Amino acid sequence: MSVSPVKRQKMESALEQLKHHTTVVADSGDFHAIEEYKPLDATTNPSLILAAAQMPDYQQLVEDAIAYGKKLGGSEEVQITHTCDKLFVLFGAEILKRIPGRVSTEVDARLSFDKDGMIKRAKQFIELYKEAGIGKDRILIKLSSTWEGIQAGKVLEEQYGIHCNMTLLFSFAQAVACAEAGITLISPFVGRILDWYVSNTDKKAYEPSEDPGVKSVTKIYNYYKKFGYKTIVMGASFRNTGQIKALTGCDYLTISPKLLGELSKDNAKLTPALSLEDAQACNLEKIHLNEKTFRWLHNEDQMAVEKLSDGIRKFAADAVKLEKMLKERMFNAENGN
Repeated sequence: MSVSPVKRQKMESALEQLKHHTTVVADSGDFHAIEEYKPLDATTNPSLILAAAQMPDYQQLVEDAIAYGKKLGGSEEVQITHTCDKLFVLFGAEILKRIPGRVSTEVDARLSFDKDGMIKRAKQFIELYKEAGIGKDRILIKLSSTWEGIQAGKVLEEQYGIHCNMTLLFSFAQAVACAEAGITLISPFVGRILDWYVSNTDKKAYEPSEDPGVKSVTKIYNYYKKFGYKTIVMGASFRNTGQIKALTGCDYLTISPKLLGELSKDNAKLTPALSLEDAQACNLEKIHLNEKTFRWLHNEDQMAVEKLSDGIRKFAADAVKLEKMLKERMFNAENGN
């Protein structure tokens, strides 16, 4: 017996409705969550890998990465770097077995101001994926949205055909520079923008449509669509499902397992909040940015300056924690400590 469209919509969860208008991406390194919510793509970062690498289920991946690092040899530092890179790729390869689309793998945040260093590390990731039988068409390399990161992304896209995902994106200047660089995808951080406004202004609560993170992504989406940029907008870092619903219609949204769970149990009706028609009708004007104008415009946004630097420090700190954990397992056991 067929079900009418009206009844089908009533039966569909908010998550299923969202998938009709937006590509849903899992913001997780946890395979079980990815299998449960069936996203198209998945994203990882040092914080997510650090958390997953401490779970009992994933110890074999950690052991395999350690074996790889030791096999290549070199100083302790070199072995740990190789082990970390291999661990990221092992997680990515396992995730790709569970999704039809692409996985994002992040370059070390400590390279955020080193264009050549980011390019080199990205190419190493792609080579490791190739060794695992995975083509670069299924990988997005995540880079910090510094000027250097955006230029690294431009080189990787144009010269090597390596697709990039620009992360830690908070300002309109960052978004414009990424589009002009021909980047495949950007990840504006909705929740962290909200966090800053709650901490630094008198206003402590926002309706979803007035949420500063939601408004930021809406502006970027409208700008890209009005001026025909191909760069995909993927809203990220959500604090609640209200933010997600207010961005229904955005190209992609990357969502944590907790919020995916809430959306799967929510039967509220969703209607697209973002559309090509609204974007075409918006009154935004086109701008062009060189390095000087980018740095000035980004610097004018206090929130973006603070959240970018804070985000780089936090990802770098988690990368250090991951390295410390691996170092203890790789070398302390050998020394009998």
